[in-house]
Amino acid sequence: MSIDLEQFHETFYEESFEGLDIMESGLLELEQGEVDLENINTIFRSAHSIKGGSGTFGFTAVAEFTHDMETLLDQMRNGERSVSVPVVNTLLSSVDVLRNMLNAIRDGSEIDADNVAEMTSAIKSILGEEDNAPVSSEVEKSELVAKGWIVHFTPHLDIMKTGNDTVRLLRELNSLAESAEVVVDNSSLPPLSELDPEDCHQSWCINLTGNDVNEESIREVFAWVDDECDLKIEPLVDENSYAGPERRDVEDTDRRTKVPERRATERRTGKTTESSSIRVNISKVDELINMVGELVITQSMLSRFGELDEFNDNTLDRLKDGLAQLEGHTRELQESVMRIRMMPISFAFQRFPRLVHDLSATFDKKIELIVTGETTELDKTVLEKIGDPLVHLVRNSLDHGIESPADRVKAGKSETGVIELSAFHQGGNIIIQIKDDGAGLNTQKILSKAKEKGLVASDERLMDESIHDLIFRPGFSTADVVSDVSGRGVGMDVVRRNIRELGGAVEVKSTPGKGSVFTIRLPLTLAILDGQLVGIGEETYILPVISIIESLQVKTENINAVAGNAEVYRLRDEYIPIVRLYQVFGIKPISTDLESGLLVVVEAEGKKIAIYVDDLLGQQQVVIKSLETNFRKIEGLSGATILGDGTVALIIDIAGLIDLYQKDMASIVVPIKGAAA
Repeated sequence: MSIDLEQFHETFYEESFEGLDIMESGLLELEQGEVDLENINTIFRSAHSIKGGSGTFGFTAVAEFTHDMETLLDQMRNGERSVSVPVVNTLLSSVDVLRNMLNAIRDGSEIDADNVAEMTSAIKSILGEEDNAPVSSEVEKSELVAKGWIVHFTPHLDIMKTGNDTVRLLRELNSLAESAEVVVDNSSLPPLSELDPEDCHQSWCINLTGNDVNEESIREVFAWVDDECDLKIEPLVDENSYAGPERRDVEDTDRRTKVPERRATERRTGKTTESSSIRVNISKVDELINMVGELVITQSMLSRFGELDEFNDNTLDRLKDGLAQLEGHTRELQESVMRIRMMPISFAFQRFPRLVHDLSATFDKKIELIVTGETTELDKTVLEKIGDPLVHLVRNSLDHGIESPADRVKAGKSETGVIELSAFHQGGNIIIQIKDDGAGLNTQKILSKAKEKGLVASDERLMDESIHDLIFRPGFSTADVVSDVSGRGVGMDVVRRNIRELGGAVEVKSTPGKGSVFTIRLPLTLAILDGQLVGIGEETYILPVISIIESLQVKTENINAVAGNAEVYRLRDEYIPIVRLYQVFGIKPISTDLESGLLVVVEAEGKKIAIYVDDLLGQQQVVIKSLETNFRKIEGLSGATILGDGTVALIIDIAGLIDLYQKDMASIVVPIKGAAA
């Protein structure tokens, strides 16, 4: 019975990428001068695991490349080679190449052979094994006249305990040659009563014949077990030479069957970095099992009421208690399930030390990265989609925010700039901040560029906050030179759009000469929302509770008309635009008189509006269903949900509604009853 190894590929990829992250983090620590033997051992173990897994699944190109890295790391951990910046940088670049190779295999695309060859040459150059090293005449002669090879293979005792199978190695050797003859040495086998089936006591001597067989191909077979065996390969000059006094076939006809090399036959519809699985702490699973047990007990109790012929007051009270227990257990079960999806944000933060390291060298700047709040948890889906916006914001801080060392010294600062990346919970949100101590945003330059591009009228006067917000406009850039990092005006608008799609918001605060702070607010999960139900005519809509500031009854004297086609409400010396939701969505309201309804003041991305509704219907948690998946994307709506009575309620996207209102404001003309002039 054969096992289909492809079912384990996804697990291998996940563990390999985790191993690469560990290697990258450890190498960055080495480059900073923190030479720790345990750190080097950790890096080595990660490389060794990737090599072993690659060999097991037949990804020989990955195994070979990782073998060279492992050799270099082995010299470092044995003290044979000192830890230097050039060596560490070479290994960092090798990690990048290895990551690209694994991505290519996973996605079913071609590996960049030139890139791999270039990096392999760099590693061999450090090892003193340049590809163009002279070959001894004795070796040349033996290769020219060799009719085959004699392979002496002596596995170490515990080779099978690391997941390697000697039978697979022999099968692969058999597939290389026209014929293979094997002699097995059983002299080290202990008595059967003392035999441990997981220990390997045998060794083999194999004769491989065939003109197409070369030594490199043979060594490839053993690439991932070279440190778990003793291997000797000799040329077979005379075809009548024998590997030993006895000759026999490789066990049976089955073992002569060629084992095809696995070449990652998976094909994906599109490249993605999102994982289809998640690792869960066993304590979370135990908690979930306990809650299911409580539900079963409650269900058993409630089922007894179905057997009763009649109800009395006592029975009704017990039924109400049972339903209350069911509600509580269901809520706790829901929270337990959601906690399973929660992952620490360190999975998103771990890429930034390397990013800062590389870009610091590119811009010739000295930058220190400080990361806090790595254990803060958020939903896996949010975590996977926030990575790219964070990368763009950090790159912007590096490029535009932090000054050159010379400019910082002139400004009386340390020549080393600081970027702080932090995460923490606040209410029902998670807050991520990217803070730098650079030059801050140049408001005059931003305003000048905005006027030049026609984004702002030439005579328009804006507050600093509004000027800062201009950097999120499509096509906006203040860069004088277009580089591979920034300057094309594509990015900040995409950052805001991507964060909005996650139900979040981004804002910036900046102080000239002192730096900038980008703040991202995100929901903990995309699956469940705390919502405020509001009635408009016969329809029910849901407003996110986290966006609501307050709700109030309208006082006529506080309503003002603006330019004859819009309304604002004066609330504590602040004028807030009034949005009549029935006009935006074309619904027939119960009343158009503001005094007959209520205003719900909401905020998104620093902007406030007052939404006119007929009534508040209560609060509840709702399960969000995507409109784009089930229907199509609609501006001003973020999704839908099914209420307890089976009706569908639409969920308002506050940021999108504000944008929609601003676009349509000029065309909306409403009668203002009792408005103060």
